[in-house]
Amino acid sequence: MVVFLIDADNLSSPAWIEEAFRELESEGEISVRRAYGSAENLRGLAEVLRVLAVRPFVNLYLTKNTTDLALAVDAMELACQTPKPQTIVIGSGDADFVPLLVRLRERGIRLVCVSEQSKMASEAISAYHRVIHVGQNKGTQTRQLSSTPGKPSTLAPKKAVAKKVPAKKIAEKPVAAKKAALKKVVEKSATGAPGDVSVQRILEVVPGLRSEKFLRLGDVAKLLHDAKLLGKNSATPKLFKKFPHHFELAPAKQPNEVRYIPSSR
Repeated sequence: MVVFLIDADNLSSPAWIEEAFRELESEGEISVRRAYGSAENLRGLAEVLRVLAVRPFVNLYLTKNTTDLALAVDAMELACQTPKPQTIVIGSGDADFVPLLVRLRERGIRLVCVSEQSKMASEAISAYHRVIHVGQNKGTQTRQLSSTPGKPSTLAPKKAVAKKVPAKKIAEKPVAAKKAALKKVVEKSATGAPGDVSVQRILEVVPGLRSEKFLRLGDVAKLLHDAKLLGKNSATPKLFKKFPHHFELAPAKQPNEVRYIPSSR
């Protein structure tokens, strides 16, 4: 049995979730499909969750985000069932899940992570057997970390074999390297650097804004920080004031809420 538990506050784009299900076909039939998050985020994912038959689990509206804990509790409950799941897929790149992953590994369960690359915590990667990055323009990137649960990967990078190359080809290498470097810069610009913020990108990261209702600025700021759209010392109101025709802050003097205003208005 394969279990897919989605942190909808982290894996927050419908396109990412669709891509995740395509990539997870190789893991087998996904029997348990659940998505955890705030009412606003789950509302933005309602259509894709309906099409893929994913059960939404709405968190209580508290001052502190409880999505991670709700997901972890259900993961342990499923792991203790008989028969236990063969694979548990976590739809989040948060490092908060590492203690949970350690316990699941001890029970012999294969662990897979699905996350947008900029949201993947580097310290969490080694806790998984496989990591899938979604949202990449050139297709999904998959990293296989070990072949069996609990067994670290023993694969080492292959040593390069020295080959005799004609002098002309050696001279061409610097030119090729420059072209490759330029290509990387162009590709990076296409995908959007952290500082390249647009209205569409904000809506992808915070789909709950599409409801056109006021959301707490603190909750929105957390999602923007996770997606690297907002620096640690950057003011959230300042970001939204760059798009006065698309976002409304309230109250005007010391805002603590924000909502999306469609350009058609």
